[in-house]
Amino acid sequence: MKRKRLPHRLLVAAVMTISSTAHAADASLCYYGVNLSGAEYGERGGVYGTNYTYPTEETISYFARKGMTIIRLPFRWERLQPRLGGRLDDDELQRLKDTVALVRRHKMNVLLDPHNFGYYDKGQVGKSPATNAAFADFWARLSVEFANQDGVLFGLMNEPHDIPATDWLKAANAAIRGIRAVGARNLILVPGTAWSGAATWETDVIGGANGTVMLGVRDPLDFYAYEFHQYLDADSSGTHETCEGAKAATDAITNVTAWLKKNGKRGFLGEFGASANADCLNGLKTMLATMSDNSDAWIGFSYWAAGEWWPATEPFNVQPRDTPERPQMRLLEQMIAKRAPVCVAVKPAGK
Repeated sequence: MKRKRLPHRLLVAAVMTISSTAHAADASLCYYGVNLSGAEYGERGGVYGTNYTYPTEETISYFARKGMTIIRLPFRWERLQPRLGGRLDDDELQRLKDTVALVRRHKMNVLLDPHNFGYYDKGQVGKSPATNAAFADFWARLSVEFANQDGVLFGLMNEPHDIPATDWLKAANAAIRGIRAVGARNLILVPGTAWSGAATWETDVIGGANGTVMLGVRDPLDFYAYEFHQYLDADSSGTHETCEGAKAATDAITNVTAWLKKNGKRGFLGEFGASANADCLNGLKTMLATMSDNSDAWIGFSYWAAGEWWPATEPFNVQPRDTPERPQMRLLEQMIAKRAPVCVAVKPAGK
């Protein structure tokens, strides 16, 4: 898993409580979703509406009508917290809050995603000035704003990379401590290093294999899941239209499923996507079916991507436009369970 394709504009029935150890008896996933990209665009000093954007109600309502149950919402850490250790920016926080409220109004969950690849500006998380304490401080401040809000999940970081797994584990655990210290009981999604790629999860890419090291996650509430990403092109980067890596991608999901079951953990596929050629669609269908057939290990997925500023020429795009619906969107819609279980995104007190 490497840096994914970016849009050209940028140069229940039953109620189920999810924990990392509990296995669900339901035959369906909880979270069927899509990434609504836009708020992570541009440099930290970008102008809202010119250099970056948040999704509109028109877009949000479209995916709600399609049966989606979660929106992964990327945003830029530096824009929300302009100074490490400092307060959150009032205007940017309000934009984030307004978008979360809009998603919730349409009865979908939202996954907050600081889309920074393990960095603050050019500083790697875990190293000064972006120390583990600074990362924990950010998450404590953000958690206070959304603590125990129904339907709000916390994704620690998008695709950390170039960070040894042992170092990333320390950063992740620091952030989890920060979240729990302010009383937030929201579900936390924990990625690995090396872009959190499913295909390399049990491979020592840098500083140990995620599949070994990340078993060291410590959450006082034991209320977390692991976030994986996986694309279908030859190098798993999500930067090519063809899907020579479809077999490797489907095998990766199968292997990670076995790892989750072996270790009594839960997983969420936070990013995956492909163009609409036959090999890509077949690969996507197999990946989705594997997760659906193993809902004791998987809580759901969010496809990459959609958003108002994604051009119609972008082959991965499922943003609604005045054109025929993308085959990928039709496939996602077909996979949505008619009566998906409702997952609890905030762990009840005392449990």
